[in-house]
Amino acid sequence: MSENQNLLAEQRRSLILDEVRRRGGVRVNELTRKLGVSDMTVRRDLDALARQGVLEKVHGGAVPVVEASTHEPGFEAKSGLELTAKEDIARSAAELVAPGTAIALSGGTTTYALAHHLLDVPDLTVVTNSVRVADVFHAAQRTTGPRQGAATVVLTGGVRTPSDSLVGPVADQAIGALHFDVLFLGVHGISVEAGLSTPNLAEAETNRRLVQSARRVVVVADHTKWGTVGLSSFATLEQVDTLVTDAGLPRAARAEISEHLRRLVVAGDSGESVATEDS
Repeated sequence: MSENQNLLAEQRRSLILDEVRRRGGVRVNELTRKLGVSDMTVRRDLDALARQGVLEKVHGGAVPVVEASTHEPGFEAKSGLELTAKEDIARSAAELVAPGTAIALSGGTTTYALAHHLLDVPDLTVVTNSVRVADVFHAAQRTTGPRQGAATVVLTGGVRTPSDSLVGPVADQAIGALHFDVLFLGVHGISVEAGLSTPNLAEAETNRRLVQSARRVVVVADHTKWGTVGLSSFATLEQVDTLVTDAGLPRAARAEISEHLRRLVVAGDSGESVATEDS
């Protein structure tokens, strides 16, 4: 990474965060050498990451934040993380959507990014428990006015979570009465042992209902979600048809995931974007 003088701040901070998580802590002087930037630049990046709550500054460097399994960051806190990865994932996931189908989008910043890429897919019916996702489609209609082929959006009711998802009995009942072709599911954490998990118990139950109502389940999750475990599991990896992730996912993790999924899509991986497993 010695030639990374011109890295965008977002890319540089993503590299720093990956290094902190991988090694359990880094020193400022190590990062300056690795990134090829000044001491002041690294300290500014660490300040920004510390404000987002994803690492903790210590004397001379930084260490990862150890989060409780019940910790649930808000939408705004998550929206500034892994922006490039989420955009790559959203672009690849959008290619899996056929015109005229009924799809569901769960809450989350990655499904929010995906929603923007679906605005021009004609005749979709979109079921969502995400206020933010619904706003993407409604804002587009307000801007362009009524148009042929615009998505029909069904927003479930429910109690709002910190990530702006609607959960609870009202949402569960609405989702349980519906059937959709594909579910695009954002997750807090994913692992072989725990499967898909979230820190919010009510959201876990709502996600279970989403999975049960879908013919196909597509998880959209950047590489930082791998190995993270929330309080409540709501699906196994075997219940997932496709995982769309980004090129930051290590090769070893890709091999491990591929043993449990029908299909793994690695977005932005310059030529090796899709790996499949027969099932």
